Amino acid sequence: MIQMESDIKLSGFDFWERNLRCARYIVAPMVDQSELAWRLLSRKYGADLCYTPMLHASVFIRDANYRKESLATCVDDRPLIVQFCANDPETLLKAAKYVEDICDAVDLNLGCPQSIAKRGHYGAFLQDEWKLLSTMVEYCAKNLKVPITCKIRVFEDLDRSILYAQMLEKAGAQLLTVHGRTREQKGAETGLANWDYIAALRKNVKIPVFANGNIQFFEDIQRCLAATGTVGVMSAEGNLHNPALFANLEPPVWQMSEEYLDLVEQYPCPMSYVRGHLFKLLHHTLLRHLEFRDELGCCKDFIEARKLLQRLKDASSADVETYNKNPALYDLGNLPRPYWICQPYVRPDLCQTTPEERIQFRESIKRPLELLNGTQDQSLSRNKLKKLRRNSKKNFDPKPDKFDKCACGNPKGLKCVFDLCRSCCRCRAFRNNVSCPGHRLRMKPKVEQSEIKECEHPPNEVVDHMIS
Repeated sequence: MIQMESDIKLSGFDFWERNLRCARYIVAPMVDQSELAWRLLSRKYGADLCYTPMLHASVFIRDANYRKESLATCVDDRPLIVQFCANDPETLLKAAKYVEDICDAVDLNLGCPQSIAKRGHYGAFLQDEWKLLSTMVEYCAKNLKVPITCKIRVFEDLDRSILYAQMLEKAGAQLLTVHGRTREQKGAETGLANWDYIAALRKNVKIPVFANGNIQFFEDIQRCLAATGTVGVMSAEGNLHNPALFANLEPPVWQMSEEYLDLVEQYPCPMSYVRGHLFKLLHHTLLRHLEFRDELGCCKDFIEARKLLQRLKDASSADVETYNKNPALYDLGNLPRPYWICQPYVRPDLCQTTPEERIQFRESIKRPLELLNGTQDQSLSRNKLKKLRRNSKKNFDPKPDKFDKCACGNPKGLKCVFDLCRSCCRCRAFRNNVSCPGHRLRMKPKVEQSEIKECEHPPNEVVDHMIS
């Protein structure tokens, strides 16, 4: 029997060329962000390959609803790689078996640096456990219909990074995505990704490598490909702020927002995902029109979101008209493009600053309290003021206790003869042999108890008489 080419499990560059169609522009796996609607929008504007959001393998196995909600796809959503986080070979394989027929590869997340990954023991916090990783990759490589790939971060030591990549290749990984940052580079310490490390890893393995990190504009993609020699470039933050990044376009933010909402209506996802995407797309615009920010956070459906977009567009129309008349005279502020154009958010480099300077910077980017509640109320925290703005009837006063407390802390019984809770009442009633009608505790008097005992256990002579 001749095996069809589509059924053959390809490896290495054959896998990249045939199954992934020589993908060069890749949308990264992003939790709650790279859902089907966003993937289709990115594909429309030049993305060759998309990853699903990171899925928890153990939850994926045991929860059918999680599988249904987190892995929506369609015919146009190919090529597609499904990413899992896991720390056990059997768990990873069982989860991957569910998806091997609807994707082109399964990816193991070894790059997540967040604290939740540390608590869950997955992502970048497995990069020191080479024996476990080798077993996981090898087990899936032998038992899956599709290739296994890995997304990794580098070590501070370049030689160790190279050995790490070679270990995964030897175990059976058919493609590596290398994020040129270490596990510690996150948040305020993010810094720049090291393309030299990515280039070194690419030269020392014989499988395709994607580069990840420092991609903000289309020009960065070309520079990254030239500097690293990789077959493709992956983008996360840059793609979230401009889904047309790979097409070398910089459209208005409301155009991308409206196209995304059109896709979401066709391929539904939770409204929290939608708000998250709109906040990214409209980041710079909302900084100029702060009055819309909280309103966007309260949007509960597409109708409200569309109305807000139109109002935001109208509020920006004067600036757009001024810019179109004479771009040279328009003040861009600290942005490279007008604020209504899709462009990245450049995270400030705080690596070389003192702790005091970091605190001062964080305070400077927070909205003034008077914008949150109309007055600078020092009695409420910033989070409470935000909640109060969304719900003016919100009451933060602690609720008074409906019942008096017993000495043990439990509520007292309203009809307890001892004025105690049920647990303490039971102990007191048993000790004093006294009933409590309020708690329905009936204690028999001692005389009555002795009579019952005699009835249950009659004297020996009575028993002998009954037998005779």
